[in-house]
Amino acid sequence: MPIIKYPFAVTLLCCLHLAEAAQSAEPFVRPPVTLVDLARTLPAGMAVPTDAEIRQSDAALHVRTGHVAERPGVTLQGPGGRWNLTGFTELTTIVKNLGKHTLTVHCAVDSDDAERATRRNCCIGSVTIPPGEETMVRVDLRSRVPEVLREKLHGMRAAPSGFLSGQRSTIDPANVVGISVYVYRPTVEHAFAVSNIRAGGSPPFPLPENVDDLFPMIDRFGQYRHKDWPGKIRSEDDLVENRKQEAAELAAAPDPQGWNRYGGWLDGPKLEATGRFRVAKWGGKWWFVDPEGCLYWSHGLVRVTWSCGYTPITGREHLFADLPPRDSPFGPFYGRSTWAISGLYQRGTETYNFSGANLLRKYGPNWPVDFADVTHRRLRSWGLNTMANCSQPAIYLQRKTPYTATVYSLDSPPEDTPGATGYVATIHDDSRVIEGTSGDWGKFPDVFDPSFKATLVREVAQHRGAAAGDPWCLGYFPGNELNWGADETTLARAVLASPADQPAKRALIGELKTKYGGIAQLNAAWKSNYGSWNALAEATTPPDPEQGREDLAAFLGNVAEEYFRQCREAVKEIDPAGLYLGCRFAGWSHGVVFRIAAKYSDVVSVNRYSETLTDLRLPDGVDKPVLIGEWHFGALDRGKFHASLRPVADQQARGEAYQRYVASALEHPLVVGTHWHQFGDQATTGRDDGENFQNGFVDVCDTPYSETIAACRRIGHRLYEVRAGRGPANR
Repeated sequence: MPIIKYPFAVTLLCCLHLAEAAQSAEPFVRPPVTLVDLARTLPAGMAVPTDAEIRQSDAALHVRTGHVAERPGVTLQGPGGRWNLTGFTELTTIVKNLGKHTLTVHCAVDSDDAERATRRNCCIGSVTIPPGEETMVRVDLRSRVPEVLREKLHGMRAAPSGFLSGQRSTIDPANVVGISVYVYRPTVEHAFAVSNIRAGGSPPFPLPENVDDLFPMIDRFGQYRHKDWPGKIRSEDDLVENRKQEAAELAAAPDPQGWNRYGGWLDGPKLEATGRFRVAKWGGKWWFVDPEGCLYWSHGLVRVTWSCGYTPITGREHLFADLPPRDSPFGPFYGRSTWAISGLYQRGTETYNFSGANLLRKYGPNWPVDFADVTHRRLRSWGLNTMANCSQPAIYLQRKTPYTATVYSLDSPPEDTPGATGYVATIHDDSRVIEGTSGDWGKFPDVFDPSFKATLVREVAQHRGAAAGDPWCLGYFPGNELNWGADETTLARAVLASPADQPAKRALIGELKTKYGGIAQLNAAWKSNYGSWNALAEATTPPDPEQGREDLAAFLGNVAEEYFRQCREAVKEIDPAGLYLGCRFAGWSHGVVFRIAAKYSDVVSVNRYSETLTDLRLPDGVDKPVLIGEWHFGALDRGKFHASLRPVADQQARGEAYQRYVASALEHPLVVGTHWHQFGDQATTGRDDGENFQNGFVDVCDTPYSETIAACRRIGHRLYEVRAGRGPANR
């Protein structure tokens, strides 16, 4: 590797500008700054490879990775050990795929307190690049909420000025010690070139000079008070005018041509009509088949409700400028939180439903009926044909748009009251859980306890007289984003950390007894020293990761077998013709789990937040229809603090990203639908777990995002033409 001289003056100048901006009362728009000048020879030791060979040429860093390390690639270290990126909101770099395989590359920006093994205290951007192509990798630089504001901004994933709560995906921008470009757990070698590493952007919502002037920061409509944007609501008259304009627009906009009443392909081939939705292969691709025998591709929205914009208010009253009296017409929009998964609030915390209150202002006293009616007309006009997970029964049971039924816990609230917070598909609260487990939606259910199956059946039975037997019901989602463990032994190790009476622990020990016979044989295989089988049952310290790995990994398959079998049985017991749509995997899971899910599920559901689905692959030998249960994109140009899990530059880019994603799904032979998360934006001040994404097709004032709607129509009105390969996706 050549010896390199680095222009430290560039970085010094950048830091001086940042210091001047910090002292100035005026907002400072910073021009992009090159952080690493790859046209000049880098100093020795500035570029550190991991399981990779690197060389510098043509103003780029060329990287050829191995596939032994977990994250092979290169890490660049700042001059003097760090960069000061205070005030910047993004880091970008250009990566070209020089190899023969599709490349999914990641760029991580690390603070000085980063935990690189677990990827905490860092910001990461990712992109997938076909062979021979190059693209920009963008990393959102999210700073931690300053101590002086932490308590006042409690309960929001993101806050004004780009602050982000927590540390898993945040940094101290004044102490950036490394920029890493790498691949994650590759199975083949990759080659790529990195160039043009730059910091840029400015916070879209700069703080006032006196931070106390920030509060209250939310107006009576649920919008941020201190910034303007196109379409912001100023008065009730604006809402009424928006209603009139949209009514005229919907009346003039044609419905998709060639659809039947379910949104199936009326002009396409006719298969057997069974009166219910089913799945079948046609033309080498998987499809749903609707009750009339028409091919159907599910294009939908998650959480079609009137309560997307609810938010906890207890202890946060200082955030809101004009909460209404509880005895006013808007009093019914006060409610109580019914879940507390993230630990931010307790169950029973008072909430306020801004989106529902705005519907009363917009549609008048008959708003539930009028909103439901316009929602069905909107979906059809926009080229959508499905109300997806956690949608509102009061809307979907009008039976004008097909829907999925959520199998939720018995204590979840109905959504028929204005103050409802929206039910969440939790992990079957009434059944016993494995005490040593954790996850975003609670502990893992103990599938060996009889209460698991009994609870499932009771939960599905809630749909008798509604979804059960209903031709408009696409299928059922029991559970949501279960945590199957960081590796294939995690769940079994958690079982061994549970009490002796844990049914899953008794099942695991029973399997070990059958295999080994005596405890001495187990100790010899595991290199352990349990005094007896009872001692193993009473022990609550799990073995080391490598102790008993083969046995513990095998138990994961047994857990998956019990879980998916019982879920399927519960659905079919209550609704024999209903489709079991799987567990909504959070991304991909371990191969054995996915294979067993495919064995029992009619459709495998995956929540996949990515740019496209071009690289979607199932395990070898698995041929099963796949439903994308969640995905989205968002931006920060319309008054929101968090651009969602897949940020883009602005609303125009959001619409373009939408069309690309759906086009890639339509062209994929396994994918039978995409369900965008979600119908309406989350509250600016966050829901129970703090999520406050710009992820809706409409905002908190029920105003549609026109750029996203236009893109949805472009691809949605041509679903079947594109799916059947009869026309291009980008028209």
